[in-house]
Amino acid sequence: MQKKIYAALTLLVMASLALAACGPAATPTEEITAPPETAAPTEAPTVPPVAFQACQVTDTGGIDDKSFNATAWKGIEDAQAQLGVEGFFLESQQQTDYARNIEEFLDQGCDLIVTVGFLLGDDTAAAAQANPDQLFAIVDFDFADFSTTPPTDVTYDNVKELTFKTDEAAFLAGYMAAGVTQTGVVGTFGGLQIPTVTIFMDGFYYGVQHYNTVHGTSVSVLGWDPMAQTGLFTGNFESTDDGRAMGVTLMDEGADIIMPVAGPVGLGTAAAAQERGNVYVIGVDSDWTVSAAEYAPIVLTSVLKNMDVAVFGSIQEALDGTFAGGLYVGTLENGGVGIAQPTAPMDAMVSPDLWTEVQDLADAIISGEVSTTGG
Repeated sequence: MQKKIYAALTLLVMASLALAACGPAATPTEEITAPPETAAPTEAPTVPPVAFQACQVTDTGGIDDKSFNATAWKGIEDAQAQLGVEGFFLESQQQTDYARNIEEFLDQGCDLIVTVGFLLGDDTAAAAQANPDQLFAIVDFDFADFSTTPPTDVTYDNVKELTFKTDEAAFLAGYMAAGVTQTGVVGTFGGLQIPTVTIFMDGFYYGVQHYNTVHGTSVSVLGWDPMAQTGLFTGNFESTDDGRAMGVTLMDEGADIIMPVAGPVGLGTAAAAQERGNVYVIGVDSDWTVSAAEYAPIVLTSVLKNMDVAVFGSIQEALDGTFAGGLYVGTLENGGVGIAQPTAPMDAMVSPDLWTEVQDLADAIISGEVSTTGG
């Protein structure tokens, strides 16, 4: 406080000297004095509080992957607009960047660090244990020990695990695809064979089988066998060229509807389908008619994983002091996952009766009447 007052006095003295130098010379009886003590502030100025910082570490798909990184980031953008927080992100170019980016945000003093993707699980756990006062949220990772039967629950007080039963929504997409296909063949593939990818493929496969059971059809699924847990994978989430090649392979085998579960890789499939004609894609994570609008005319539907809502909720809890570590599971029932209603021109391919069936099927999944795991 004293230093600030002295600084103000010094500036005023210098200003007075400068003005005197520009005016008439002072007479011997004139004195240049500091302002009276009453002119100094009597209390420190109000300092605006530092805004809450929400910081996202992306997976290798990048912040604008039009998929899970972008959807999680939308949660932070919504919090910026509605809650007045500051948002930052660091993009991981390779897996070795995960720990380094987390550490950079720790040094920055972020209030909540959001890590996005199954592959960030180990580095997030290590950082959370080393920094118990730092809040984290991780998308697509459950710290439970699945090597035991039943799995052993593992949680950290400072980490919220944001997981999603995307098999429920993908089941609906598979059912819809089976009701629309003209060739009787549909396909799917993944980026990496990890649980958060294969859960989509499981649901899609079993949704097709459920349609076959209900309607007495024999639509086949290329690219994934949930019993053997074997199928098609590009090995990455970045290469649209790989997505194009995988899409062409499935189309050449007769698939006229394809669900790529591979982040930006799937956009390569969409491009190939658009060029081929009479082939349609199912988006994942976000509504592709919005996030990849250039392909909207061939997007049958999208399996929605509402990570933005879960991330926003985590920020809200951190702000109001109700944040608690542990598992969040997004479902059809709580709105954590869903399916996009087809829009023009795709809505012409989905009859009102089929859309009603899909909606009724969602209710049956929520009630437990229908299992999405083939049971």
